Amino acid sequence: MLVLLVVAVGWGSSFPLTKVMLDSLASLPFLTTRFTLAAVVMVALFLPALRRLSRRDLGRGVWLGLAYGGAQIVQTFGLETTPASVSGFITGLYVVLTPLWAAVLLRIRIPPRVWVAAVIATVGLALLALNGFSVGTGEALTLVSAALYALHIVGLGVWATARNALGLAVVQAVVTAVICAAGAVVHDPGANFLPSGAVDWTVLVYLAVIPGAVALVAQSWAQAHLDPSRAAIIMSTEPVWAAVLAITFLDEELTWRITLGGLLMLTAMAIVESGALRLGRRRHGRAGRGTPSGAPPDR
Repeated sequence: MLVLLVVAVGWGSSFPLTKVMLDSLASLPFLTTRFTLAAVVMVALFLPALRRLSRRDLGRGVWLGLAYGGAQIVQTFGLETTPASVSGFITGLYVVLTPLWAAVLLRIRIPPRVWVAAVIATVGLALLALNGFSVGTGEALTLVSAALYALHIVGLGVWATARNALGLAVVQAVVTAVICAAGAVVHDPGANFLPSGAVDWTVLVYLAVIPGAVALVAQSWAQAHLDPSRAAIIMSTEPVWAAVLAITFLDEELTWRITLGGLLMLTAMAIVESGALRLGRRRHGRAGRGTPSGAPPDR
């Protein structure tokens, strides 16, 4: 859980910083440079994990990278015409779309508490991020990115294991960099791929390393241990951390919307976590009474 909270903090900081970067770089060149840097760092650090991947895991990593990279591309295009706060809210709808994907694709019965937590988290996201709402091309693209992020979370939850998590993270970063570069060559021929000033370089390196490389590694590792719906609820707290960072470092005002929205997000997390703890205790109790390990969990 703590690892996914780190992911949420990184993601929460990425929306306003990406908006700043789009003032100096086009979307695809920016993403190409960001994820190329992330991929280089990850390959350098985790090359042995990459080499340990089986051919099947390598293929799965490519599919995950296509979903993740596609989400990054359409989200960033949407952010060109959508306020960062609205983009953050729409992207956060993966908290609802993840259990939907899991129910449809995996035939998984989602416990009622997860649906309740998803609704509460969505209301919290709205309070944190929305101040007026209109639907246009940018918003529609961002909704597509939310669906792709949810699909990525479900796929990662199914395919990631303690053994292959690091290797999968590296493959996803490389695939994301490749598809962004291919798109940039076609869509933005002759575009500038590098920022011009020290501040922009600092922001770009931060986005490549923290919400990029570190977040991918942390998410892949954590989802080897958590189910997709639970992971989505925890990661959807990113607007809470965005608000905390803004209040702490940018002296922004602590409003009632931030307070109530943050409390709702934390409540959703508590609902999911308390259910997981009860399930764990019941499994432990059955094991102590000699229940076979293959017995289905209580719902």
